[in-house]
Amino acid sequence: MGLLTIGAFARASLLSPKALRLYDELGLLPPAYVDPDSGYRFYEPAQLERARLVAWLRRLGMPLARIRAVCELPPARAAEAVASYWAQVEADTASRRDLAAFLTGYLSERETAMPEPAQTLGIRYAARSDIGRCRDTNQDSAYAGARLLAVADGMGSRGDLASAAVIEALKPLEAALPAGDLLNALDGAIRQASTAVGDITGTGEDTGTTVTALLLSGSQLALVHIGDTRAYLLRDGELFQITHDHTVVQSLLDEGKITAEEATSHPQRSLLLRAIDGSEVTPDTSLREARMGDRYLLCSDGLTTVVSTPAIHEALRSAGGPEPTAQRLIALANNGGGPDNIACVVADVVALP
Repeated sequence: MGLLTIGAFARASLLSPKALRLYDELGLLPPAYVDPDSGYRFYEPAQLERARLVAWLRRLGMPLARIRAVCELPPARAAEAVASYWAQVEADTASRRDLAAFLTGYLSERETAMPEPAQTLGIRYAARSDIGRCRDTNQDSAYAGARLLAVADGMGSRGDLASAAVIEALKPLEAALPAGDLLNALDGAIRQASTAVGDITGTGEDTGTTVTALLLSGSQLALVHIGDTRAYLLRDGELFQITHDHTVVQSLLDEGKITAEEATSHPQRSLLLRAIDGSEVTPDTSLREARMGDRYLLCSDGLTTVVSTPAIHEALRSAGGPEPTAQRLIALANNGGGPDNIACVVADVVALP
């Protein structure tokens, strides 16, 4: 069979001529021959398989840059890349579903006048970051203030700069904000952080960061979360994990493909589905009611991959105030080998005078 005209190739591949011209300009699907006089494009029949793969991946919503990378992979690795992309899509969809549910409830409640809280709430806090026992540099950042709590875990060659950049982008939120603006304020700060990290990675280095942060206004706590840093709530003696890891292993757990025991030793347990790396990213956001007596822990995976949940629970219940509790948690991680950097923020919700 000879060369196919662009029209014939478009019909066979289910791609429009306009799309084929775009993919040629991007180097994704160049024609086999271009007539030097007319500029008309011709394609080899053997190119149909790649063209159909491109069409299928576009129907999935995959960005063109990622499609180009997938098309260059051998079949087995391309299949893994598609599975990883779809897991990220499902995680993003779940995050938006949770936000939609929150907004539905939040807007419905605004129809009824809410009573003023009887007490003014504040937080007592401590923030600690430790290099651990096996790393040459500390890429974890921790911050705690009167309204803002945050931890970030950097990765890559300049991960320390990335984690510091996201904390700096969040710090202006210490200024007073109406409760209704908390989620918008956090979303804007994350966008600024992504831009800052993008400037750091502009040289093509593989650098990024996770982040988990809480912002207090009145009796409301706004949560923003990307990656595998975590937030826990100790309330009435019970411990709750209030963030959901954006990792390959967590997605396998959610799908029932592995057990919790298998997850602890899975070779991809540190592989992230979402992080701040300069590209567009959708964080998990939610609003929570702050209650006097609550204790919050924000931490990096340098703690959670070494120290068991029951041990974290016990430390939060019995180690005293925020400062000795944070020190105790870091000591537990280092006593377990300290294979990674460790960041901890411990905060107690208290009544202000």
